[in-house]
Amino acid sequence: MSENVVHLHKHTNPPAEPAAVDMAPTVLTVVPDAPPARPVPLWVRSGRAVKTAVTHERTKSAGRAVVRHGLYTFNGGRIAARRAWDGRTGSRYERMIRAAEAAGNMEAAEEWEERLQRFRAARHHRRMDLLHSPVDAAKGVAVGAGMSVGVLVALGVVLAISTGQAADVVTPLTATIDFIALLIRIVQIVWGPAVTIGPFLALLALWSVGRKQHAAPQWALPANVRSGEGEPITPSIVVKALRDLGVPALARAIKEMGDAGASMLGPITIAGCGVEVDVTLPSGVSTNEVQSKRRKLAENLTRHEHEVFITIPQAARTVRLWIADSGALDEPIGPSPLVTDETMTADYKKGKAPWGQDLRGDAAALSLYQRHLLITGLSNQGKTVALRSLALWLSLDRSVQFLMGDLKGVGDWAMFDGLATTLIQGPTDEHVIQVTEMVESAVDEMNRRIQAPPGTVFPPLIVLVDEAQVAFMCPAKDEDKRPYGGSKANSRYFMAVRKIHNQGRAVNVLMWQGTQDPTNENLPKLVREGAHTRASLALGTESQARMALGDKAVDGGAAPNLLRPGLDRGTLVVASDGITIPAGQSSITVRTHYIDDNAATAITDRAKALRDGVTTLHAIERKEEHDPLADIAAVIGDAPRVRTKDVLARLATHNPSAYGEWSFIDLKRVLDDAGAEPYKSDGVMVVSRDRVARALTNRDNQGSASAE
Repeated sequence: MSENVVHLHKHTNPPAEPAAVDMAPTVLTVVPDAPPARPVPLWVRSGRAVKTAVTHERTKSAGRAVVRHGLYTFNGGRIAARRAWDGRTGSRYERMIRAAEAAGNMEAAEEWEERLQRFRAARHHRRMDLLHSPVDAAKGVAVGAGMSVGVLVALGVVLAISTGQAADVVTPLTATIDFIALLIRIVQIVWGPAVTIGPFLALLALWSVGRKQHAAPQWALPANVRSGEGEPITPSIVVKALRDLGVPALARAIKEMGDAGASMLGPITIAGCGVEVDVTLPSGVSTNEVQSKRRKLAENLTRHEHEVFITIPQAARTVRLWIADSGALDEPIGPSPLVTDETMTADYKKGKAPWGQDLRGDAAALSLYQRHLLITGLSNQGKTVALRSLALWLSLDRSVQFLMGDLKGVGDWAMFDGLATTLIQGPTDEHVIQVTEMVESAVDEMNRRIQAPPGTVFPPLIVLVDEAQVAFMCPAKDEDKRPYGGSKANSRYFMAVRKIHNQGRAVNVLMWQGTQDPTNENLPKLVREGAHTRASLALGTESQARMALGDKAVDGGAAPNLLRPGLDRGTLVVASDGITIPAGQSSITVRTHYIDDNAATAITDRAKALRDGVTTLHAIERKEEHDPLADIAAVIGDAPRVRTKDVLARLATHNPSAYGEWSFIDLKRVLDDAGAEPYKSDGVMVVSRDRVARALTNRDNQGSASAE
């Protein structure tokens, strides 16, 4: 029989009796209450209270207020002393002379030198006058006192004659003496309080000067002053921002120039949703020192980093600052003219695609005539939309033909079905193979056009591949072990793109590519440099920016790596001669119009209405299977050996579609792989009939053994 143990705490009632009676005996044990918690020491509570008081927002605000108003008074005294010193000495003129010399303006320096000489001459004249002024003042006082007494006595005589009382002769004199005594008494009464209050009034005046100049650290200023959001850009603000940039030579030069640091600045002009100003840097300061401190410069100008752009104009030792109105770049730019103007058409040769707006707010239009195109950027930044908007505009020219490969395959280009001659959509290796063969077919068309009679005009053929990095990184190989991806000489996609880059422009066969996150692996250097128009959305690093746009554009101020991923979606940095770029700059920043899928479909419907109808292929028709080694044996015939040149000619006649583009390298590759290498005979390269026959026999025997 088990025991039921019930623990009872002191000062508690026993538990209620259970409804069902348990036959086991119950043992009651008394457990004392848990000891009370130990009281928190007084010093611990005091420390917590002090910590809470120190970290409380009201305490912080009070501390900032004390520091702020104290520095207002102190720095106000410094400002007043500086103004007084400038008024009494020629230091102001000397600063102006140094500023003019630093700016190379010698005429202004000579003018300020003349003003300084005139100031010194006038000051010397005043000091010489002070040497004679005590004697002159004493003489003046004596003469003035005598004349005043005489006038008062004469006035008294007139008064006495008028009243007939001789005592009135001194009445004016005694009245004047009483008035002077009254003034002295008033001064005696006021002097004491004035001496007491005077220092406080002086401190109040200095505090007022400091407050007006905000002469305190940023962290101590009030919130509405400290934020400075939307503060208009003035010369003094730009000079202070440059002075506090952390470039010692720049800060030292501005300090020597004083307020005349504004002489470094050109006119501040309104430019779109911001302002623009050219800054001529003093000697010893390079432009890249300012470029590398873009974030700090923006913060000094009370702007975010993305609201300040630094470019390098043609003038030496000069940077061009474009400073946006606070928050202006976060506002949308409005719909594309392609959407709002249903009557718009395109002209491939003479027209320009309405792409968006530049930072000035002006329309940014891009010429596509005979220019290969490359757009890159991080994923989900608007690359496809930016590339598609150009194709949408060009589709409104009925003469333009499209070959399209979408290696993302989510339907971003589906509206071109019935408009493009070929449209391949999908991310697999098989889709890469299809896209590669599509580009190779464009190479064949390019070669056909090149061989046409001079003067023949060909319609534009746009070969567009979106997500091209999938093709470059594809590991698949063909039956001849040639890789589709990669950047080697036997890479099929790479070599096809290179051939179009080399010769396609002359016959209006153009290569457009969109790719993500450019690296040497997924975007080879030769392909990058083959594009005439290069544009980039937000990127992660400066090295990627150089891959996307080239060293010249980045060294000139292009910085897609400083765009904000997600927030600056659709904003491109463009390097191209097909778009209007300000003089002296190598790139331009464009905020592209957003055209959604529904609007894009409506535009392509208008484009289809301009055409007679296009049948879109969704796969490349495979060429007939052929056996190169057997064909080589066939064209050699019974001759013991044939020159390689003749073998190539006979192969081209035997099967033009398969061997029409063959070169000696292609022939040698097949023969080397089979063990029937060509060799020299009488100084020319020849192909041996016996070697080819032996290679065929060995291959057939190996095939039979494998089958068994």
